[in-house]
Amino acid sequence: MIFERAIRREFAQAAAGISVALLAILISTQLIRLLKAAVGGKIAPEAVVPLLGFAALNYMPIVISLTLFVAVLLSLSRAYRDSEMVVWFSSGLPLTAWVRPVLQFALPIVLAIAVLSAFLSPWANYNAADYRQQLSARSDVSQVSPGTFREAKRGERVFFVEALAEDGSEVGNVFVASIQDGKLGVVMSNSGRQEIAANGDKFAVLEKGRRYEVEPGSPEFKIMEFERYKVRTQDGESRPAERSPNRMPISDLLAEDSNQARAELLWRIGLPVSAFILALLAIPLSYVNPRAGRSANMLIAILVYAIYSNLMSVSQAWVAQGKLSFWLGVWVVHAFMLLPLALLFYHRIALRMPWQQGVR
Repeated sequence: MIFERAIRREFAQAAAGISVALLAILISTQLIRLLKAAVGGKIAPEAVVPLLGFAALNYMPIVISLTLFVAVLLSLSRAYRDSEMVVWFSSGLPLTAWVRPVLQFALPIVLAIAVLSAFLSPWANYNAADYRQQLSARSDVSQVSPGTFREAKRGERVFFVEALAEDGSEVGNVFVASIQDGKLGVVMSNSGRQEIAANGDKFAVLEKGRRYEVEPGSPEFKIMEFERYKVRTQDGESRPAERSPNRMPISDLLAEDSNQARAELLWRIGLPVSAFILALLAIPLSYVNPRAGRSANMLIAILVYAIYSNLMSVSQAWVAQGKLSFWLGVWVVHAFMLLPLALLFYHRIALRMPWQQGVR
């Protein structure tokens, strides 16, 4: 049918614009958070882009679900505002006739959400955690950037170098501040290099410098000059990331019997199901009453989406805490949202629309 193809094309165009806007918001917020962490020394600057990519993949099912809901809602609201619905109802077609084109558009997207939530999001979560683990296991010197102060050992040591060779082996104008046995030590050197001992231990070797040592609260301090000074910077052991439920593939999650695993499985099942129900909810919610203003239905839709999302989060938390059975949590929230869906369709179909009432 020509009309159905046209409305599906309009759905796709609206979804494209909405997805770009939502992704821009998501990437901007995540980028600000990661840049703040990089400035604070919690992550390496070169880790910002990979972690940003992993975060975008993790939130992609939620972004696509919201895109589907808003795209259908805005497209049908435009049809009401432009009086296309008047022609639709005058032709004898009910509101339920919109279900078919909406489902034809929504089903491939729902399938994509299911694949993303089941496989891609846990993969992104695991790789992000594993990447952070590898970064935290790097040596102190390997994390230093020229011209910046870098904290290490949870703030117990601060490095600063003015110049760094391309291969990272040579550094110039080095400043190292550390706290050992309650004493503050400051080491300054004109040059230094990284050295690997025979047993594999790594050291930062500073040459021709001074070390100042002072105990906080005491006026006494020591000044020592040295020809060579070694600071051990052995790489920590790089361990695989912890296999928490939100990082497990779906096969491992199904085999796990803990409450946390069941709660994660509940969330992954709920995302595509909620996207399907939200797409249907957008049909009756798209009704625009000119007397109530154009934004009234959008406010109601936002409220419905917030309630649905919060109910899913609450049910997941209750399953994780053992307060709610998994098999009850799988369907109770979605069944609850089917009730307003049926009531809204009934209200739009059984009750006559304003232009159907005629002049009395």
